Amino acid sequence: MASIKKQNRHIASHIVLVLWSLIVLFPLWVMVINSFKDRLSIYQNPFGLPEKWNFINYSTVLGDGDFLVYFKNSFIAVVLSLTLLLIAGSLAAYALANMRGKTSRVIYFFFIAGMMLPIKIASIRILELIRFLGLINTVWSLIPVYTAMGIPIAVFILTAFIREIPFELTEAGIIDGAGRFGVFVRIITPLLKPALATTAIYNLVPFWNDLWFPLIFITDDRAKTLLLGVTRLFGQYQTDWSKVLAVLTLSAIPVILMYLLMSKQFIKGLTAGAVKG
Repeated sequence: MASIKKQNRHIASHIVLVLWSLIVLFPLWVMVINSFKDRLSIYQNPFGLPEKWNFINYSTVLGDGDFLVYFKNSFIAVVLSLTLLLIAGSLAAYALANMRGKTSRVIYFFFIAGMMLPIKIASIRILELIRFLGLINTVWSLIPVYTAMGIPIAVFILTAFIREIPFELTEAGIIDGAGRFGVFVRIITPLLKPALATTAIYNLVPFWNDLWFPLIFITDDRAKTLLLGVTRLFGQYQTDWSKVLAVLTLSAIPVILMYLLMSKQFIKGLTAGAVKG
């Protein structure tokens, strides 16, 4: 009887997961199939397969030199931001995980408070700071902002992960003559790969899909990011949705590829510490 109830729970959970997967995949399906249609066909049959597969949208987008520039700008901003974020977040998490006392708790709470306060509420002050640094109308203006956006969740994930690492490993490294930084580089960092992957993927999507800060900081076409460049396709009276969806489909490819490449580490990072013993 118990086994039947357990099996029924598994069936119910699988049904929920399948339904949730369909809900998540449906918008992607609509985006991809409509990117192969012409503008009028989208309105006639928005959910069905195209009668004739149209690759002109992709050839037009890829043939436009601006698209490659926008893609390059987004790639530079996101990759550099994630790199700085992972370095700064892991160092801060390592320090907080090994500190004891009220000071470490206060600093940790300060970082966590950043998860509760959206950075966009300080957009005016951030714009003034970026202007003071002379970064307006450059892709470099996005890097410090994105790094600051991701620091709170990075510290939260990485600190919890480092605290689960047995302290005996750190002691063994110190006995062997390694300093604190040596222990971090040689012992802690290799063990942090799942948590680093989780942090990177968690921040990749909001960085890559961000439109708010590029819209505020950048007006020069040579420095626009991919999502900001898509706004050029929106006209005052009509919009070529087929080309818009083609650009959005292409922009989703890097995110999907990164998740597929790092999915194992991502799952390990999510489940780390969930099972004891």
